[in-house]
Amino acid sequence: MKKAEELDRKKAAGHRLGKLAAVPVAIKDNIHVEGEITSCASKFLVNYRAPFTATAVTLMEEEDAIILGKTNLDEFGMGSSTENSALQRTVNPWDLSCSPGGSSGGSAAAVAARLCLLALGTDTGGSIRQPASFCGIVGVKPTYGRVSRYGLVAFASSLDQIGPFTTSSADAALAMEVICRHCPKDATSLSLPPELYTRYITTAIAGQRIGVPWQFLKKANTEVRSAIEQAMEVYRQLGVDVVEIDLDILQYSLAVYYIIATAEASTNLARYDGIRYGTRSKRAITLDEVYEYSRAEGFGAEVKRRILLGTFVLSAGYQDSYYRKAQKVRTLIIKKYREAFSQCDIIAMPSAPTPAFEIGAMKDPLQMYLEDIYTIGVSLAGLPAISTPCGISSAGKPIGLQLIAPQKEEARVMRFAHAFESATHHNIALPPILNEEHL
Repeated sequence: MKKAEELDRKKAAGHRLGKLAAVPVAIKDNIHVEGEITSCASKFLVNYRAPFTATAVTLMEEEDAIILGKTNLDEFGMGSSTENSALQRTVNPWDLSCSPGGSSGGSAAAVAARLCLLALGTDTGGSIRQPASFCGIVGVKPTYGRVSRYGLVAFASSLDQIGPFTTSSADAALAMEVICRHCPKDATSLSLPPELYTRYITTAIAGQRIGVPWQFLKKANTEVRSAIEQAMEVYRQLGVDVVEIDLDILQYSLAVYYIIATAEASTNLARYDGIRYGTRSKRAITLDEVYEYSRAEGFGAEVKRRILLGTFVLSAGYQDSYYRKAQKVRTLIIKKYREAFSQCDIIAMPSAPTPAFEIGAMKDPLQMYLEDIYTIGVSLAGLPAISTPCGISSAGKPIGLQLIAPQKEEARVMRFAHAFESATHHNIALPPILNEEHL
């Protein structure tokens, strides 16, 4: 309310208002806001107050956005359902018995329920695009390095990216104009000039080509495949050629991702020892007990599982067999995407193989990992992608279309998404809970 009053005074005085003036924004709770708790939805960090603000948040505040608060996530961003949060329970506004997706499920649910107009999430292997699909909204995963990671708690440093959730690609373009800035505090930040994405999104797409890996789409369920086929028909009517491309190498992306991501997570999470920051076990007496008990009590089951996996693939005798081999296959995936883009301007596929599933329905961790089968390859290649609504299942749950472009071509994915939204209006559908009485 203080921020709103400041903006009212600023406007009355005739001063320039920022691009996000008075826009209510939520922040995923693995992104720092100075003086506020950054819990990462983990018992380990319930007492940790951020000593500085993330660059992405600072850029939004400089454009007069109003930060409402933090959103729930899978602990340390590790999960695809937000069920791995140690602190809160998040449900899907379209069906309160279902997951909002993950790990950025809290941000996606907040935007879908119209609790805010914009939310920041993070995407390591699909954690923006999959929840955007489940919640019937737009989610953008930028090119790796396009948005500063300064102030983001690291999960897998070669994969993590901050991106926006919105209700339209036009709003996403505006948010991206604000947060896509070079940051000298982030060694991986791309030194690129700011882009006015909102100017490009209305450019006609007639005569362009969309590549679809139809063979790879067999891993999606029937309703998802049907929605993608109907979306391609819309693009044909817009004058776009739809061509088939070969991305069969993506069948190996899941294995590659869970070697590289867990290896990096194992290294990044070694800092949580109960000494430097975070909670310390009250049972601990000796130094070894401080490490052992603090980690045993502070980390959840999924985080422990990934630390163990990562430590194993980096261990003596296994690093060559797993980690180095995975890096080689990652290079092949990058090359395969480049070959595909020589045949088309954009690549289309589902954001997730299924619509939202019921909370507690997936008991097997491997089954949960398969939820990211269509998003992980993009993260491994560092490409920009967007998820936009393209249909509703027979059970009344949203289905997302994922559009992928070459590196540094965020404007292209938002342009194609905007064209589809303008032709179909899928992006303005509201969850049933948001009926007139609630609004």
